[in-house]
Amino acid sequence: MVIVGAGLAGLTVAETLRAEGYEGAVVLLGDEAYGPYHRPPLSKGFLLGETQAQQLLMRAPELLAKKAIKLKVGATVATIDRTAKCVTLDDGTMFPYEGLALCTGSRLRALPLPGADAQGVVGLRTLAHAKNLAAALEAAQHVVVIGGGFIGLEVAAAARKKGKNVTVLEAADRLMARVVAPLISSFYFDLHRSHGVDLVLNAMVSELVVREGHIAAVKTRDGHSFAADLLVVGVGILPNAEVAQTAGLECQGGIVVDACSRTGDPMIVAAGDCTVRRMEDGSWRRLESVQNAVEQAKSAAAALLGRERPFTAVPWFWSDQYDVKLQIVGLTAGFDQVATRGHLADGKFSAFYYRGAKLIAVDSLNLPAEHMLARKLLAQGVSPTPGQVSDDGFALNSLLAG
Repeated sequence: MVIVGAGLAGLTVAETLRAEGYEGAVVLLGDEAYGPYHRPPLSKGFLLGETQAQQLLMRAPELLAKKAIKLKVGATVATIDRTAKCVTLDDGTMFPYEGLALCTGSRLRALPLPGADAQGVVGLRTLAHAKNLAAALEAAQHVVVIGGGFIGLEVAAAARKKGKNVTVLEAADRLMARVVAPLISSFYFDLHRSHGVDLVLNAMVSELVVREGHIAAVKTRDGHSFAADLLVVGVGILPNAEVAQTAGLECQGGIVVDACSRTGDPMIVAAGDCTVRRMEDGSWRRLESVQNAVEQAKSAAAALLGRERPFTAVPWFWSDQYDVKLQIVGLTAGFDQVATRGHLADGKFSAFYYRGAKLIAVDSLNLPAEHMLARKLLAQGVSPTPGQVSDDGFALNSLLAG
């Protein structure tokens, strides 16, 4: 079995194959200089110096060797020959396969402006990016972040904790608009502002000012200019699907897979950020989360072994900013009503999202027990009424089966 991509999804495929009794060769190909490592701390503890690079390591090399998983780092796949069932690296090395798992992940979306390659312009996706950003953050005074999503706001929080002047430029009219309701956006706007972050909404970046090869300022269409000796670009990611598309696999903004992580080729599966699924209503879904990487990878490993293990769990995500943990379960797309539970003033509350009478998602702030309860409600298809949610005295767990 050959696995392209040595992130969480790739590692999970490899280890699941072994756990399920596969005794053949397992090769894990990673294009970075490191073995599998945890990505979530990169925008949090690692930037603050609270987490060291060694602590990010998921598995020590000797543990992979003990499981007979061959790891090759610095390995960039150039082509996949589906007829010959062979993967070829850019250095010409060839790996024949009986089963192939594509866990190629994603890459940063570039800022389409002149000067985006100047010194002091950075993104955050990999450990190499994080090391670069951490070093640049030490020397910077004026930090501008383009993008008010999870990564941008987590970096902004870390920069403020280090005493930097921070400006966040968000093109939408509220923060994290793609994933949370206006109520949550407003809470985070106030949270960051209370920590001294300058937040600018509806900010359309028009120009990067570069002096002697280094970023100096960022200009917006309305004529404002923001001094910057460090610019962090957080405008999203793109799935690494090119090698799959070149090999003739169906791609639609990602490698198309079914609920069991199978592609259109019975010998090839895919998992993680690089994938997209067609849902029952005809829409496309691509998830960027730890849970999705793990569960799709388990499905992929099962499929390689000829077994059915559909990934049907409700998706969940999280974000840590300052002393606030946001935990999300479900997807808010299409919600038409929000009910709240808890105390907004204390920063401990949940937002329950509805489409009609059906509960579709819950955001919880600093309420991990309620997040776990929400996961159970959604998993069982239980929809408490908005009135029950808003009544702090009503025991929501009484609605659960068992």
